[in-house]
Amino acid sequence: MPKQAALPPTLPPRLIGRDAAAAYVCVSPGTFDKMQVDGRMPPPRVLVDGRFAWDVRELDSAVDLLPHRGEEETIAADTGWT
Repeated sequence: MPKQAALPPTLPPRLIGRDAAAAYVCVSPGTFDKMQVDGRMPPPRVLVDGRFAWDVRELDSAVDLLPHRGEEETIAADTGWT
């Protein structure tokens, strides 16, 4: 049984894996990795040795900070994002 299947349907998981985190913010896993490196996405939480997961609340906060269309140039100049 998948881990999330143990949750009631009304209670979404708080922590999600890399592929789910990438899908959650609507990018590929490779793009998600790049966004972590440049600071646009948060680092994962450590669950146990070698197991990591992303907090959906932190992903929500990171998405809130992404620029809207037309703001990209201003943000890139201010943060060094390209």
